[in-house]
Amino acid sequence: MSAWKLEWDRAWGGPTGQGRVRCENADFEVAEALGWEPTGTGEHLLLYLEKDGDNTDYVARLIAEFAGCRDHDVGYCGRKDRQAITRQWFSVPCPAERERTLIGRVSQRWRVRDQHRHERKLRRGQHEYNHFRIRVRSLDADRAALAERWRQVAELGCPNYFGPQRFGWNGGNLDAAAELNPDALRNPRKRARSGMLLSAARSWLFNEWLEQRLRAGDWQEVTEGEPESEPSGPLFGDDACGAGEPLAGRELAFAGDYPHFMALFRATRMQSARRALAVKPLNCALDHDGDSVLLAFTLPRGAFATAVLNELLIIDDDVRNS
Repeated sequence: MSAWKLEWDRAWGGPTGQGRVRCENADFEVAEALGWEPTGTGEHLLLYLEKDGDNTDYVARLIAEFAGCRDHDVGYCGRKDRQAITRQWFSVPCPAERERTLIGRVSQRWRVRDQHRHERKLRRGQHEYNHFRIRVRSLDADRAALAERWRQVAELGCPNYFGPQRFGWNGGNLDAAAELNPDALRNPRKRARSGMLLSAARSWLFNEWLEQRLRAGDWQEVTEGEPESEPSGPLFGDDACGAGEPLAGRELAFAGDYPHFMALFRATRMQSARRALAVKPLNCALDHDGDSVLLAFTLPRGAFATAVLNELLIIDDDVRNS
């Protein structure tokens, strides 16, 4: 068993039941929405691809191979789950005269749902939303209680926790982060290779802090020192949290209980950032289908569907279990 806590308090009471997700890829659908219009001209070709069982990095590498460019010339807004049906945008430098050939090669592997010319490469976090459609099978829950909890989450939101995939199998990314040597990370090459582990560490600290705010009852309140117009929490950096006093004092006092992680952030001169404490799903729908329930909702970029699901039910994830 992992020594790391990987489950956090719910906002609106205990789970209304339990169920299984991702018994097959079609049970978990994610569609990325840019939220802005491509320019229609430029050296980059934007492709909106539908993938079934392929992770984002693999697809990007194959697109680069088809286009004859370097791997890092292919852009995308964010990584999507492998064990799912996902629709997301990729950018690839492509002269207009080679566009048809490239699309032909790509369409032999994946469905090309849309395409546009654009002036710039896609960057991480450049999209605005993700639309989810998730089937929960083997549902064992009180339907009335589940419907009421879904209404609460849709109306009031839920804690914006990072999902378990951020922390690796059984918290493995956190174990690896705990073993990093801060002095060694002053080497730029080693620092670059540790990025995922540092991200896991500060995501875990965010979840821990959010749970403290939840227990204090002020997780949905803007407090003095808050730099945002909505309640936010720290993604800690180089001895910084991004808040003003007195909130900064509270957050940095909390971080002082984790000196090794803070030493890692200090050694890498990691920039602090802020993340909303609450997330409210949009376009919410719930439909029962035999012993399954089908949930549809929209989340802003960076929010995890697992945060929504876990507010409703105890979730048995077939992919994580395997």
